[in-house]
Amino acid sequence: MGRKAAIIGGGVIGGGWAARFLLNGWDVAVFDPDPEAARKIEAVLANARRSLPGLYERALPPEGTLSYHADLAEAVAGATWVQESVPERLDIKHKVLAQIMAVAPETAVLGSSTSGFKPSELNEKGARAVVAHPFNPVYLLPLIELVGDAGLCEKAAQILRQIGMYPLLVRKEIDAHIADRFLEAVWREALWLVKDGIATTEEIDEAIRMGFGLRWAQMGLFETYRIAGGEAGMRHFLAQFGPCLTWPWTKLMDVPEFTDELVDLIAGQSDAQSGHRSIRELERLRDDNLVGIMRALKRTGSGAGGVITAHEAMLPRRETGPDGLPVTVEMQVPTTYVDYNGHMNEAPYLEVSARASDRFMEMIGADAAYIAGGLSYFTAENHIRYFAEIDIGAQITVTTQALGGDGRKLHLLNKIWTGGDTPAATVETLLLHVDLSTRRVMAPTGVVAERAAAYVAAHADHPKPDRLVLNQPRA
Repeated sequence: MGRKAAIIGGGVIGGGWAARFLLNGWDVAVFDPDPEAARKIEAVLANARRSLPGLYERALPPEGTLSYHADLAEAVAGATWVQESVPERLDIKHKVLAQIMAVAPETAVLGSSTSGFKPSELNEKGARAVVAHPFNPVYLLPLIELVGDAGLCEKAAQILRQIGMYPLLVRKEIDAHIADRFLEAVWREALWLVKDGIATTEEIDEAIRMGFGLRWAQMGLFETYRIAGGEAGMRHFLAQFGPCLTWPWTKLMDVPEFTDELVDLIAGQSDAQSGHRSIRELERLRDDNLVGIMRALKRTGSGAGGVITAHEAMLPRRETGPDGLPVTVEMQVPTTYVDYNGHMNEAPYLEVSARASDRFMEMIGADAAYIAGGLSYFTAENHIRYFAEIDIGAQITVTTQALGGDGRKLHLLNKIWTGGDTPAATVETLLLHVDLSTRRVMAPTGVVAERAAAYVAAHADHPKPDRLVLNQPRA
C-alpha cells in the first residue's frame, strides 16, 4: 500500500491501532517514551496476528514495516495518518498535539483516541485534530467515532474504510461522543447494583452476555426494541413501555462515592470472577469469541459482519498458486476451525473446499446472477485425503484443477496448501448442474459450458493425483 501511520502512545489502544494498520499493509512508526512500549505492542500484535486474519476468506495484504522511534519528528515524517493515544488528560493531550503539529506533514490526518474530550477542547491551543475514537481491541472491533471538521472527518473515513473499520460521523460534538455515553450510563447503574448488594460483578456480566448483549451485537438498540413491539413495531413498543421512563428504574445521575470500601468490594468480586485467568488468557478468550460472533454475523451481513464483507471485497486475489493452477481461496485458519487437538477439524476442510468450488463456479460464469436465473451446481460427492496437519493461524491457499467439465458434471480437485511443495490435503469433488425450478440435472449451455470446457482443456496436461475416486467407471 506504501502508506505510513504514526502511533503516538503505545498503550493498549495505541498498540491496537498499530496492529490494525500494520496487518492491513501500512508501515507503522511508534513513538512512546515508555521503555516497555515495544514489549507491550508486540504482545498486542501477537493477539492480532492470531485473530484478525481469521475474519476473512481472503488474505490480508503483506504486513508493513514496524519501527520504534525515540524522536517524535522521525516517527511522524512522511505519515499519512498520525494517531494520538496518550493518557486521557487534557493538559497532556494539548502538549503532545502541539508537538505533533510542529513536525507532522500538513496533509496528514491527525486523530485523537480520546474517549470523552470534544475536538474544540483538543484544538483550543491551535491543533487541527479530529476525534477518532476506537474500541478495544482496535484490531478487531470496526467502530470509530469521528468528530470534528467535516472535510477532515471525510478524509479520515475514506482511510479507515480501507483498513476494515466502520467510521461513524458524529453530527455534533458532545462530551464522550455517542457510544461512551451509553457505556457510562450502564456503568453507573452497575456500580449502584454492586454497592446496594443487589448483584455481584459476575451476575451483572451474566445479565449482559446471556441476554441483551447478544441482541445488541447484531441489531443495536432501536432495531431490537422495534422487534419487541411485535407486528405493530416501534410505535407499539413506545406506547407499551414509554410510561416506564417515569418510573424509578435508574440512578443515572446519582453516582455512588468511590470509597475504599466500594473499590475493595468491586475488585474482590472481580478477582473471584476472573482472577483464575491471566490478562493475556482473557484477551485471547475475548478475541476468539469476537471472531466467532463476527464470522457468524458476516454470513448475513449484519452489524460488524457487513463491515468485514465490504473490506474483504477490497482485498486483492492472487491469481495462481504454487502449482500454477488458479487460486480459489486464500485465508488464515480462524480459531473457529480448530478442534481439541489444536489443528483444523474435518468439517472446515469441506467448508474451505466448498468455498473454492463456489469461486470456481464464479470463474466459469455460474455466479449469483446465474443462480438467480434458476441454474446452479449441486455437490454430489466429495473425497478428502489428508497429508499434513493444519494449525490455527496457518495461511492456507487453495488451487482448483478442472478434471472434467463436459455435460452435466463438473469434476474438480481442490488442493489445500500451507506452504512447501506438496498440499496438506486434497478434496476431490463432483458437482452436478441443476435446474433449480425442477431440481433436475441438466447440461449447462452458453458461457458456462464454454468456460468449463476451456478450463478442462487448459488443465488437461497438468499432473493428476495418483488415485482419483470420483467420476470413475463403476465395477
